[in-house]
Amino acid sequence: MATGRTHRPATRSRGIPEATVARLPLYLRALTALSERSVPTVSSEELATAAGVNSAKLRKDFSYLGSYGTRGVGYDVEYLVYQISRELGLTQDWPVVIVGIGNLGAALANYGGFASRGFRVAALIDADPAMAGKPVAGLPVRHTDELEAIITDNGVSIGVIATPAGAAQQVCDRLVAAGVTSILNFAPTVLSVPEGVDVRKVDLSIELQILAFHEQRKAGEDAAQTAVATPPRVPRTAGGGRKGPDGDVPAVMPA
Repeated sequence: MATGRTHRPATRSRGIPEATVARLPLYLRALTALSERSVPTVSSEELATAAGVNSAKLRKDFSYLGSYGTRGVGYDVEYLVYQISRELGLTQDWPVVIVGIGNLGAALANYGGFASRGFRVAALIDADPAMAGKPVAGLPVRHTDELEAIITDNGVSIGVIATPAGAAQQVCDRLVAAGVTSILNFAPTVLSVPEGVDVRKVDLSIELQILAFHEQRKAGEDAAQTAVATPPRVPRTAGGGRKGPDGDVPAVMPA
């Protein structure tokens, strides 16, 4: 079976924009759901809604794949699943190592979606000697002393870092030196890598902070709308009038 070491997705050589590449997994997820429901075809509008993009952008993205659909019929779901999977390199086996088997690493190891999406967890690695040999998600945890041998023996080119921030760069350096060329980083730190190594960072705290910003903005907008809808009260004076900009306003204006 082919491994990630010997093959690369065709997207770069074909000049597909990075923004389009980032949306392909969204289309694939929506298409896979349609396929599981035995839906044969889908319109660009329906698929765009399911993927959370606009239909014009979807049609532009698919034009890079050479897929234009059929007027009045739409796109063939199964063919698009194959086409996007091939473009992303998911029609082959990608062995992956996960380094750092704490709560997050263990949760990633137990994720059932890897195998169905073209990835195989080849090994789980941790620096704690007490973890060595313990089964997690059906695999025995192996010590970091074995990292280089594991990567070589399994032809691994994708590594997942789920260590504490302080250990992430050292782990990254060892992964790269051993031949890993793509890294998914869950550690809350920025990694330095040489040219030719791709890093994708997943930071849950940053995503939550962005959501907090939007919540604060929405709360501010709601408060502003409430202030507009409710005019300010003008204080009354002791004589029953109201305080105006030039002094007291009589309660009863003269004719």
